[in-house]
Amino acid sequence: MLLFRPSYSLLCSYFLFLCPKNDKLEALNIKLTKLDKDIASSEAKIMKLDDLIAENKILQARLAKLKEQLPEEKEVSVLLKQISELGLTSGLEIRLWKPQNKKTEPSGLYVEIPVKVEVLAEYHKLGDFFSHISRLPRLVNISDIKLITDAKSSKGKVGSGLINATFTARTFASASQQDIAAAQGNQGK
Repeated sequence: MLLFRPSYSLLCSYFLFLCPKNDKLEALNIKLTKLDKDIASSEAKIMKLDDLIAENKILQARLAKLKEQLPEEKEVSVLLKQISELGLTSGLEIRLWKPQNKKTEPSGLYVEIPVKVEVLAEYHKLGDFFSHISRLPRLVNISDIKLITDAKSSKGKVGSGLINATFTARTFASASQQDIAAAQGNQGK
């Protein structure tokens, strides 16, 4: 009976040449599997690309509309003049119009520009003025409203309807690079 006995040279050549190739082959298979997963992931992203481009266009259009409400700082003086003219056309007697220091929002996205205002007007005319402000395309917030009947201007007439109103009109502007740097400097302190 003849048994097959591998020779030592055959075994040595197997371990010297073929085993390292098996390890290399296994490493290449792992790398191939990883590349297949990367390709599948990239193909899924490519399929979403058209949707993302369309969504980007929608968001760009929305951003343009929102920028209309948030003027650049150089445009704010025109807006404040427009608000003052609205007060005059609404029948308000403007007693005080005092711009305050601007405040940069901590994230640096916008600058708040408050204006202290004091007016003398009839109640309904003041409401008409606030109504006109609400219809402006720009953002203007009215806060800190105080209404006091003005006994001096009523000249003894009961129910004259004149009130002295004080409030703060706040408008907003997109922040300049200087404003952003100042806000970041204030956050560090």
